Amino acid sequence: MAKRPVPKYDFKAFGAAIKAARTGRKESRKKVSDEMFISPRYLANIENKGQHPSLQIFFELMLRYNISVDQFLLETPPEKNTQRRQLDALLDGMSDTGIRIVSATAKEIAEVETEGR
Repeated sequence: MAKRPVPKYDFKAFGAAIKAARTGRKESRKKVSDEMFISPRYLANIENKGQHPSLQIFFELMLRYNISVDQFLLETPPEKNTQRRQLDALLDGMSDTGIRIVSATAKEIAEVETEGR
């Protein structure tokens, strides 16, 4: 029986998002590779060449960096994109005082954007 022709999914955008998140956290490829028990070359290939990661590594990277895979896999816009997920993760680690500051800043930005329309 012949194999069904299926185009391979291009993981380059996912790899770029992983690299941006990793460098944004100032984590070296070596550190991440050691913690995940993978080779630095494997991670580099995922980030730079769009190599298909194993399902387990894909899942671990997605969780580690709060990446929304919806934006890469679905044609409809995700409920929460990667930036919103990463912001949620930052907010989870903030004190009540920090949350108050962020809330006040967000309200001010919303007001300025509304005025600019």
